[in-house]
Amino acid sequence: MASETTNAPDRGQTAFAVKWVASIIQILGYAATGFGWAPWNLYLFLAGVLGWLIVGVLWNDRAIMLIHFVALGSMLVGMASQ
Repeated sequence: MASETTNAPDRGQTAFAVKWVASIIQILGYAATGFGWAPWNLYLFLAGVLGWLIVGVLWNDRAIMLIHFVALGSMLVGMASQ
């Protein structure tokens, strides 16, 4: 058992890094929206939402997974319809 835990990646550190990168990317998406930089704002939001969905999976947090899965689906449907 010990060899399995030593080879397993540290989920806490991974989640910490992903949540901060995703948050910064989403802030950049808000800035891009403010400056009217479409479609870059959507791409940034997609990356940020996907990052937070990954954090939800790493944390096994169904609320975070649900909200970001719905947001990701909505964004993809909206982008495909244009």
